[in-house]
Amino acid sequence: MDFAPSERAQEYLERLQTFMTEHVYPAEPVYAAQRRELTAAGRPHELPAIVEELKAEARGRGLWNLFLPHSEDPAHGLSVTDYAALAEVTGRSPVIAPEALNCSAPDTGNMEVLDLFGTPEQKERWLKPLLDGEIRSGFAMTEPDVASSDARNISTSIVRDGDHYIVNGRKWWITGTADPRCKVLIVMGKTDPDGHPYRQQSMVLVPVDTPGVEIVRALPVFGYEDQEGHCEIRFTDVRVPVENLIGEEGGGFAIAQARLGPGRIHHCMRAIGMAERALEMMCERALARVAFGKPLAAQGVVRQQIAESRMAIEQARLLTLKTAWLIDNHGVKAARSEVAAIKVIAPRVALQVLDTAIQIHGAGGVSDDFPLAAMWAGARTLRLADGPDEVHVRSVARAELAKYTG
Repeated sequence: MDFAPSERAQEYLERLQTFMTEHVYPAEPVYAAQRRELTAAGRPHELPAIVEELKAEARGRGLWNLFLPHSEDPAHGLSVTDYAALAEVTGRSPVIAPEALNCSAPDTGNMEVLDLFGTPEQKERWLKPLLDGEIRSGFAMTEPDVASSDARNISTSIVRDGDHYIVNGRKWWITGTADPRCKVLIVMGKTDPDGHPYRQQSMVLVPVDTPGVEIVRALPVFGYEDQEGHCEIRFTDVRVPVENLIGEEGGGFAIAQARLGPGRIHHCMRAIGMAERALEMMCERALARVAFGKPLAAQGVVRQQIAESRMAIEQARLLTLKTAWLIDNHGVKAARSEVAAIKVIAPRVALQVLDTAIQIHGAGGVSDDFPLAAMWAGARTLRLADGPDEVHVRSVARAELAKYTG
């Protein structure tokens, strides 16, 4: 296995690191100030102007849509392993860096779905403006009334009525849908409730302005109101043309699995990027603060915490890169167990390192003077997003036992 970035990816990496240093990190306090102003004006989910400036700068530097390896456009030719290193760097500023590169979830996964399974008409209407960064989108899968970690439980109905589908149901934690730029949802529901458990579900495109779509509320995360919002949405007799079906009826579960494999690599590498920045801040703080007559960095317990953090990050990164390599060389199915494993390990490591960094920062660590508390809140959601830890641990155990039971 060779995890070294290709020559092309290395060039992108150097370009991205320069962009982060010159533009993204300096923009963080500007973003925070503009968000406060928008929130005070009653517009908490509008995008601060600084991000559009970053997007223009990133696009001018060729740092745009780098996550998408399937397109025929030669500008999108990086492997999953190549992109992993770039995703890690963007994770160091997880709120604004991915958006600046047009590499934010859930848009990345939705663009991959449309790129792989969309019709020419769907690509023209929705994929093109997403690739251009003109609109945003949502992925409506999770539901409040069932355990959505088992996708077979999904209760939203998608019923064929002549040339249309009628959608009824409730979804929640649908990221991106409070943002006024969100124009379309990929909705997963049941078209054949009596069919095979893995063939009951389908996906349809639902424009947000379709009659019957109601964005009920945006849900905060540990008290943080994210700019893009994570919403509860109600669908009441929502009618969309049959041409809005993605793929085939009954193909929703398979499409979801195809979508989540590479997407979990992105999540995990961004989490590792968060951990790297937390470790960097931890070391700087430990060297600068003096307690009991010597710097914190000279205290044995702090040195152990720093060492444990470094070792944990390296282990998580190596397993995530192995998983990316497997996807590149053998496909998502061959990496199924590893994908499940990294989805557990990377957020755990990020949370562990962030918690240690918060501790070493003292009371400042839980304040908004440093990004650590907000990063911790965001990383904690990753132990639930795309399935809770317990589901992925179950998958790893099943794969391991299968080696002995045949």
